[in-house]
Amino acid sequence: MNQRFALPDVGEGLTEAEIVSWKVRPGDTVAVNDVLVEIETAKSLVELPSPWAGTVAELLAAEGDTVEVGADIVVVSDGSASPEPAPAPANPEPAPAESGSGATLVGYGTRESAPRRRRGTPAPAPAPAAAAPSAPAEVHVLAKPPVRKLARDLGVDLAAATPTGPGGTVSRADVLALVPTPPAEPERRFVDHERERHVPIRGVRKATAAAMVESAFSAPHVTVFTTVDATRTMKLVQRLKADPEYAGIRVSPLLLVAKALLVAARRNPDINSTWDEANQVIVVKNYVNLGIAVATPRGLLVPNVKDADAMSLKELAVHLGELAATAREGKAKPRDLAEGTITISNVGTFGIDTGTPILNPGEAAILAVGKISQRPWVHKGKVKPRYLAQLGLSFDHRMLDGESGSRALADIAAVLEDPARALTWS
Repeated sequence: MNQRFALPDVGEGLTEAEIVSWKVRPGDTVAVNDVLVEIETAKSLVELPSPWAGTVAELLAAEGDTVEVGADIVVVSDGSASPEPAPAPANPEPAPAESGSGATLVGYGTRESAPRRRRGTPAPAPAPAAAAPSAPAEVHVLAKPPVRKLARDLGVDLAAATPTGPGGTVSRADVLALVPTPPAEPERRFVDHERERHVPIRGVRKATAAAMVESAFSAPHVTVFTTVDATRTMKLVQRLKADPEYAGIRVSPLLLVAKALLVAARRNPDINSTWDEANQVIVVKNYVNLGIAVATPRGLLVPNVKDADAMSLKELAVHLGELAATAREGKAKPRDLAEGTITISNVGTFGIDTGTPILNPGEAAILAVGKISQRPWVHKGKVKPRYLAQLGLSFDHRMLDGESGSRALADIAAVLEDPARALTWS
């Protein structure tokens, strides 16, 4: 008996996901909870386990495909009956013509709402009777859409290629290996990508773009700046690194910046609020879910430490380290990325002095922290080398005015100038 595994909603009301890598191939034996596939949602990478034991009969989507929630992506057979091909739809849509193949190929074809591919279902024959002969309908070629487009542009028959890509897919190199002579100039530009590179907008990057556009055009942003003498903060960082209590824990200036922001949020609670348009109220949070912007290979993620305001400095250090590491590995859970209340963007990591960060939707403020470096500074009447940093606080002018936003930033700066204030202001 065949079981068809549909892409589930892995959280946060997601509607689609990209197939990143298959962990099984047709013919593989799987047990319950064996990982079938790794997908990328708008939030993170997620591994999907098999709910059944049996043999993988068919993969219905190729790596790189974007699949809608609810669409079948793999068929698992328990061996109780011979696998039967799924019936063809009553009114099939015409499949795009593929060079040298008349079949609906796995990894490509028309989609109404999701890439549902049916094994052994041939595409309609070409209208002209004298059309070039097609490959047998039972031939299935695994290839990503860009590779298929390259094959069409170069006049290459995908069925003639020897697959060397992951999971038995035809790669770009496999297609180029079938080109007998160098391509013409227009084709060369396409093949070599000498003048441009096309990056698909999907997954984390697509979600980030949508969120930033929503925020930029729905909340009136204001940014205030200050330069802070963080010399005492840097000395405290060095003492904490040498403290046996913090052995094995990553301690960085960001930890003390986070603590300073938490102190400021307690003294200026409006920076930790949200605008409720439906009910026409400002919701001031009595807890802080502290978000940290993390650059990952798949785009910007903002995981947050839940109830960070209730943690000791050591607990905060542990949670910040774990959350950042998980995000960089692409393993952040949807809950880690949801319900943030205020955010820190550490642009200093990239050697940048400061910036005007865009608010995360639903948050009242975001703090940009520039690089901390030694520069000349007047200290106790003399010019001395001091560790300086620039801070930029962007806030929603509906909830904070210039005075409240500036007071909050001044409090952050004061704690970084003298970390002892974190105790006296507690």
